Amino acid sequence: MWGGRLRETVLDLGLWGVLVVPVLLRLDPHDGGSWEQVAVGVVGLGAAVAVCRARPLLALSLAVGLSLATSPELFTPAYALALVVFGYLAGRRRRHTRAALALFASIAALGFALVPLSDGNVSQGFTVVLVLALAVVAPWLTGRYVRQYARLVRAGWELAARMEREQAAVADRERLRERSRIAGDMHDSLGHDLALIALRAAALEVDPGLGSGQQAAAGELRVAAADATARLRDIIGVLRTDDEQGPDAAPTIPVGETVEEVVDRARASGMSVEHAVTGRPGVDTPPMADRAAHRLVVESLTNAAKHAPGAQVRVALEHTDDTLTVSVTNGPGTGTSGAVPGGAPKRTQAQTETQAQTQARTHRADGMSRRGRASAAGASGGTGLVGLDERVRLAGGRLTHGVRADGGFAVRAVLPLVPGATAAASTARPAPPASVRERDRARQEVRRGLAQAIWIPLVLVAALGVVMLVFGLWTQSRSFLDRDDYTGLRVGDPLSADAERLPPHPLDGPPASAPPEPPGMDACLYYRAVMTASVPVYRLCLVDGRLAAKAVVG
Repeated sequence: MWGGRLRETVLDLGLWGVLVVPVLLRLDPHDGGSWEQVAVGVVGLGAAVAVCRARPLLALSLAVGLSLATSPELFTPAYALALVVFGYLAGRRRRHTRAALALFASIAALGFALVPLSDGNVSQGFTVVLVLALAVVAPWLTGRYVRQYARLVRAGWELAARMEREQAAVADRERLRERSRIAGDMHDSLGHDLALIALRAAALEVDPGLGSGQQAAAGELRVAAADATARLRDIIGVLRTDDEQGPDAAPTIPVGETVEEVVDRARASGMSVEHAVTGRPGVDTPPMADRAAHRLVVESLTNAAKHAPGAQVRVALEHTDDTLTVSVTNGPGTGTSGAVPGGAPKRTQAQTETQAQTQARTHRADGMSRRGRASAAGASGGTGLVGLDERVRLAGGRLTHGVRADGGFAVRAVLPLVPGATAAASTARPAPPASVRERDRARQEVRRGLAQAIWIPLVLVAALGVVMLVFGLWTQSRSFLDRDDYTGLRVGDPLSADAERLPPHPLDGPPASAPPEPPGMDACLYYRAVMTASVPVYRLCLVDGRLAAKAVVG
């Protein structure tokens, strides 16, 4: 921490030393300045450098104030470098632009406000705006571009670090999934065989046709099978991930179970389930579509049994030549398990909606608890709609779900039966991850900043040129004397500079090519003879308030 502060202090002192050099050279008393101006400049720039890190716009305001105090046109060699540097640092160190734009507008307005105070003309205000655009706004835009480019580089490194972390996390998750697959395979293959061994050993143990020694050996075999099953359960507990451990975490669905068998087990447990099969059920179903349909029914029945007990559930399968449509719908639960006779308690609309929302949230969550999976509704994979959507997508289908009008819930999947549809669906382009979207957004901001750094100064200069052109034409029109009006003027006519017959603003003086004024004249007034040209001009010389001579000069 101290090293960083020391480095910043050294850099600030170096910057101050560089900025005060033009002040010492240009405001020296030998160059028309004074030691008081030098002292004010050195101290003011020191204060600007001191606050530049925390308040960059304040530092820029101090530099602008010092420059305006030296020259009402803002540009002065003593502070030109300070304006450029503090303008750049303001764009580099400050993220928001509203305060900076307000400051620039205030400086431009101040430049025009100083015109009458400094006995200047309006062109002085335009000079302030031009210097502001080139010496302050352009460096400020450059600083903003550098800031956004640095942000893009930083975002790139952060993205690389995040990708490394994500790769490590993916590897960890893959190892956990592999452990889970190993555990499931061990239970499915060995657990079933050991259970059959124990069952047959128990039958031999009570078989009257065997001798006592043989029955004892069968009993020992049964105990050994039971011990092996217990050890297998312990091993599975080690291999399974944390969210899969528990007494009910072992798979309970028989391999190759059909949707009809799932519905029969749900009915045997007391659920009110209606099963309907329409269309052409004889059409062969691809394995991926068949397992997806099985998984959808299992998940939906489990969720209905847990969050809508007593509700009427309908499982419908519709077969066509090309698709298999599986839908599971349930009404709002009655608060009791199993089928409920006609005397079920009435439920309010708010209770119905709350239960439906709860069921929807449960589907969207990472899944239901793995405990209680041995219910007759069937074991659930515990991945909710996320897992169902992925399984249906891999099978080439699409999944829809939502709350019904009566407060129940509906899940529906359309699965293709055409070979090759799964591969086509699985190659769908996924949405880009958040890190990639952040990188693209950072790139767009940098490009926008670069475009602003180019076109904003160009627009300001072009707008300033248009305004100066319009103002110049307006000023010229105020000093233009029409040829007929000039011809109508007679020597000896009473005349003054504010006469109604003359334009309101004569020129400041004669053109460089004009001949000397006639001797003995009190004053000579010059007016444009051509609107868009500086020469020739009309010269009107006055003596005692009367026109004494007139001529076209230049």
